[in-house]
Amino acid sequence: MEKLLSTREIAELLGVNEKMVYTLINEKGLPATRITGKWLFPKNLVEQWVESKTINYPQPPASVVAVPNLLLIAGSNDILLDRALALFRKQNPEHVALFGNIGSLGGLRALRQGLCHIASSHLAHEHEDEYNFAYAASVIGNLPAVINFCRREQGLLVVRGNPHSIKGILDIGAKRLTIANRQLESSTRVLLDRELEKAGLDCKEVKGYGREFQSHLEVGLEVLAGRADTAPSIRAVATLLGLDFIPLRWERFDLLVPKEGFFAKGVQLFLELLQSSELHRLADELSGYDLNYCGKMMYPQKS
Repeated sequence: MEKLLSTREIAELLGVNEKMVYTLINEKGLPATRITGKWLFPKNLVEQWVESKTINYPQPPASVVAVPNLLLIAGSNDILLDRALALFRKQNPEHVALFGNIGSLGGLRALRQGLCHIASSHLAHEHEDEYNFAYAASVIGNLPAVINFCRREQGLLVVRGNPHSIKGILDIGAKRLTIANRQLESSTRVLLDRELEKAGLDCKEVKGYGREFQSHLEVGLEVLAGRADTAPSIRAVATLLGLDFIPLRWERFDLLVPKEGFFAKGVQLFLELLQSSELHRLADELSGYDLNYCGKMMYPQKS
């Protein structure tokens, strides 16, 4: 879980008195939570809130959209997306197609700054009823087009045979298990933090919580090597590495494209690939993927 600041600390951070903090909560939507009667403030959400309220934002340099034969995707890491990009390169050798593994939030920021064509994200809303829209509106401002790439299964990786008899998040605390964690800006980290909070577990007490890795495959290798008892990841990694998997939920994994770059040639070629039988065959070789909505426009929706 991100660091929680007190009312005094948040007042110092914002440069206001403590009474004004309560006004900002009630009238301006300052992110806050009340625990045991005290207001606490998630530092990362407050920073996002300040950024979203900024006016006269410095104009970014020229967008990558203007560069011909280039496709840059940045954001959340995914095994099938990696394979889709490899397929794209094979079908379109005149294009340079690259992926920046900087987490869902990092991808949204890169999209806002014109540093990528597409952001990949699976950020669940607070009540987990929707994905990506609220985060995109907060970080980017103008909501981009949202196209589904897949639904995929998130859960916990464990070694074959599950020797610790892990059934879910509660066992991480009850059995003093060591985890391999994802980086701060990743959606999988956000999911883990929420699940730990629901289970009443203090992340500071979780062994291995501070050991961060950049990809699903990396945390899988930590479990395979015995350096971690479990790790949050996707079912596809368990299949690739011969690990067992404890499912937590299915989630929506989307691609976000700003209006000004939607008709860039590389973007359109990649979106066309989403409808191809070749991509579906790649998904069939893995597990934990559902492509029923692959390529569907989630926003704006057709009326």
